[in-house]
Amino acid sequence: MNTLARHGRTWLAPAVAIVYFVLWVVGEWSRSGLSANATVFALFALAIGLSTWMPTLSLGLIVAVPALQAAGLAVAPSNTTWATYVAAAIVAFFVGLRGQKVTRYLALPAGAAASVLMALAFVAPLSPNPLDRGAGASLVAPLSPHPLEHDAGAFLGSLAILVALAAFGVFAAAWAVGIALRGFFSRRLLSVELRESESRYEQADLELRLAQDRARIARDVHDALAHSLAIIVSQAQGAVALASVRPAAVTESVQAIPDVSREALLDVRGLVERIQNDDEAVEPRETIADLAGLVSHMRTVGMDAVLEVEGSGRLSPSHELAVYRIVQESLTNALKYGGPGVAVKVTLTWEDHDVKVTVSSVSRTLGNPAAVAMGAGVGIHGMKERARLAGGWLTTERSADDEFVVTASIPAQALASAATAGSEQ
Repeated sequence: MNTLARHGRTWLAPAVAIVYFVLWVVGEWSRSGLSANATVFALFALAIGLSTWMPTLSLGLIVAVPALQAAGLAVAPSNTTWATYVAAAIVAFFVGLRGQKVTRYLALPAGAAASVLMALAFVAPLSPNPLDRGAGASLVAPLSPHPLEHDAGAFLGSLAILVALAAFGVFAAAWAVGIALRGFFSRRLLSVELRESESRYEQADLELRLAQDRARIARDVHDALAHSLAIIVSQAQGAVALASVRPAAVTESVQAIPDVSREALLDVRGLVERIQNDDEAVEPRETIADLAGLVSHMRTVGMDAVLEVEGSGRLSPSHELAVYRIVQESLTNALKYGGPGVAVKVTLTWEDHDVKVTVSSVSRTLGNPAAVAMGAGVGIHGMKERARLAGGWLTTERSADDEFVVTASIPAQALASAATAGSEQ
């Protein structure tokens, strides 16, 4: 629709030019001097047709045609053709509507010059032959027996001034209408573009929120299943390996699988409820205090895990959950890539404004490094995203002696400000 309107405004001036030329030719068809007048009609029609594409040339034609008429180089307007000067007003309208800023303001002095020349062409040449006189002279001739005397000349001078003022008034009015319509169309176009921009923004915002929801769901599903499945796989592999050597240990390993599976099922069920209800309150809220149980549980599957806490402090519930998930994922990765015998050390260091989390793991199995997936996969990316959402950061690195280290920093000042605000209330 906007394209159609834009093309319509572009081709409107040529269409008006064609109509202008055809109407004047038809109107003057039965009168003498049509061939001479047709040249004037064509020049004015050309000025109208080019007013949207070449406005400067159109203004030049509007000035040049009456100049040629006043100089006697083109047929002067008669009693029936003086209205051809309406072409100047049409050009002024289109220049005001479609012209550039410089061209729009150039139209006024061009219109003033054209108005003066139109007035001169309207009252001159003052030849004794009435056929050579302009429309103004032809009108004055019957009123005075001596049209070339001083009184007639003064009258024609006054008439020329009035014609010039009237012509410029019509020109300026048409120009002002074009300017006003330009402003109206510009505001309407701006309003349409604003609505389209708002619609695109809302669509982009919706897509972003959907992408964030998908990432959150993927991260939560990974957190709920990866840890439990890693333990199940480790226990199953251990049972297979010990079946021929220590049959009694197989029973212990297999008995742990249902317990871990039930925990995973409960986690997934809680996750589904949270997604359906869109309520963060139903999500399990593990805290830093649960890390000791997590490390102890990992020791039951054969991992040589140690937890050290240096200092003390408190975090907001969401930040404590982030710390727990980061440690949980780090232990899961160590178990997955290092095997049950991997040695892991978890260190929490409380500082003034944050808590540093360090998880270092070294595989005791040759050729099976614990850092095989460093920097890749959903787990590493999920840990980095959790740290970022908590306002902190997370890095992973692998040392020369095959030690894989996860280091994270989670800010601790959030809870302090919240507690202060709560005490003030």
